[in-house]
Amino acid sequence: MRRVCRSLLISTATVILASCTMGPDYKRPEVPVPDTFRSSTANGESIANLEWWELFDDADLVDLIEMALANNRELAIATARIEEARASLGFVRADQFPNLGGSAGASRGNQIPGIGVPGGVNDSFVLAADLSFEVDLWGKLRRSTEAARAELLSTVEARNVVTITLIADVASIYLLLLDLDDRVEIAERTRQTREDALRLIEARFDRGTVPLIDVNQAQIELADAIAEKAALERQRGLAENSLSVLLGRNPGPIQRSLDNPVSALKIPAIPAGLPSELLERRPDIRQASQELAAQTARIGVAEALRFPSLSLTGSLGLASDDLNGFISSDNKVWGISANLLGPLFDAGRNRSRVEAERARTEQLLGTYQLTVLRSFQEVDDALIEISTYRQEAEAREAQVRAASSAAMLSRARYDGGVTSYLEVLESERSLFRAELLASSTRRAQVVSIVGLYKALGGGWVNDASEAEPDTP
Repeated sequence: MRRVCRSLLISTATVILASCTMGPDYKRPEVPVPDTFRSSTANGESIANLEWWELFDDADLVDLIEMALANNRELAIATARIEEARASLGFVRADQFPNLGGSAGASRGNQIPGIGVPGGVNDSFVLAADLSFEVDLWGKLRRSTEAARAELLSTVEARNVVTITLIADVASIYLLLLDLDDRVEIAERTRQTREDALRLIEARFDRGTVPLIDVNQAQIELADAIAEKAALERQRGLAENSLSVLLGRNPGPIQRSLDNPVSALKIPAIPAGLPSELLERRPDIRQASQELAAQTARIGVAEALRFPSLSLTGSLGLASDDLNGFISSDNKVWGISANLLGPLFDAGRNRSRVEAERARTEQLLGTYQLTVLRSFQEVDDALIEISTYRQEAEAREAQVRAASSAAMLSRARYDGGVTSYLEVLESERSLFRAELLASSTRRAQVVSIVGLYKALGGGWVNDASEAEPDTP
């Protein structure tokens, strides 16, 4: 018996060592990488692991992002998908190893087997261990495990994508709320100014010093300020509800300091880094790479199905019709077998399966290349936005200063009877719009920085202990 088992083990080891792996090995595709970004002015260190939101020096923003990372439902779903993929890997990987099972049984009866008529009373006692193993001749099981491992890493990168998007969305909506707070304050201040002006004009109209049209025009401008404030408050409420959902709680108001406008935020210096570093920074590129790796491995699985499979089974146990002396060498039973099963004629089914897997691989290759191209575009777009929004914000500030001066001069000229009320209305209308545009432009300037960090793949932590699956 020992000689048989030893021969079986040696034969199995020889077959395993002589086995091969079908299908191509995965290599990350080469993609054309630009030397530099069009708007890049500096090359900095990688910011993949940088908690960039702390650079704005806003405690409320940091608290909101930490709350979102702890409670966001979409992030929790992405984490659960990682655990599912990890379990699937363990399930698939187990097929590479022998399967050992045990069985025990006892019976007593007087039926003749196969006939069911009474006979002599018989006893039967069995205790056995069964071993089964599929020899991975063509690498089918190894490729399946390779695909499952790549799928696990893909889910890890998918969660990193969700993390980056979540942080950027929280920051963007928070900045929008600060901007809306500013614009609501501007609208309220304008409303009060126009309300005071209307009372003054109505008093002058009562004295007969101004025509009715001046009163009507003042009423129009007051109503415009009231309507603008209502629209801004509506946008603010909707933004608060959106941010509440990202924080994993019911819609409601967002606590924040109203004394911290967008203009007070610290704007950090942004290094763009080298374009080639994006291939290591951005989790969506890494996710696309792992998905392509998994699909490449499936080609090997499909090719292996075109060839025979070898299964080895063995059993060892005890069997007797008498429980006395059951554990005895005379009651030992054993058996070994080998089965070779392969396709003879399948009308091209397996060949078509390989072609289908290769076509899916080409699709994911195109997806990977497109993801890389879009990543370069997003970084370059963000750099352009940062540069142009900075110039636009400076111009808007200058416009506010000029409009404020023009409004004061027009009001003084009107009070002195030098000009008509139309000039005052036009000047104050220009000031109102300039203040609103200046606030929204400041917000867009800061949001463009958020967009750059997102495009560079910043804001997630590469936890090697979690990204790499356990190996047996």
